[in-house]
Amino acid sequence: MVIILMGYMGSGKSTVGKNLSNLLGFDFIDLDAYIEQKENQAIADIFKSRGEIYFRKKESFYLNEVLEKRNVVIALGGGTPCYGTNMPHILTNENSKSIYLKLSISNLVARLNNETSKRPLISHLSTDDELVEFIGKHLFERSPFYNQADLTISADSKTVDELTEEIVSKLF
Repeated sequence: MVIILMGYMGSGKSTVGKNLSNLLGFDFIDLDAYIEQKENQAIADIFKSRGEIYFRKKESFYLNEVLEKRNVVIALGGGTPCYGTNMPHILTNENSKSIYLKLSISNLVARLNNETSKRPLISHLSTDDELVEFIGKHLFERSPFYNQADLTISADSKTVDELTEEIVSKLF
């Protein structure tokens, strides 16, 4: 089985993914970390030196590579499902289940407020109001992709363990 976690940046995909993979005895792949390893460059540096289009092409290539694996939990980048043919590949991948970790804008802002410098897409934002507006716009654009996931789990007000248990109960 391939379990694919998607959602906006800061929604807990990597944290929940690690917890879920430990519980199930599956491998864990954070797609962004996988790309950084394969490209031998940080995502932020890829964006700066080669641009978003180059990054999105590589992201699609490496997504297809990791979708071939078995008994794995994959945490996607926030934008991964929204570009190219990524979402159709996710949805048609044999033996996979996609899960959207849905979080409110206010909780996303609270989580991302001190991380803007580490995240290329929001590094230019300096106030909470700008962050709220940016996330709201992005969620509006990305929700049609996220909402195609096999399961949607509300991540608001839940611990990592609670989210992991909920995912397991809905998958098995």
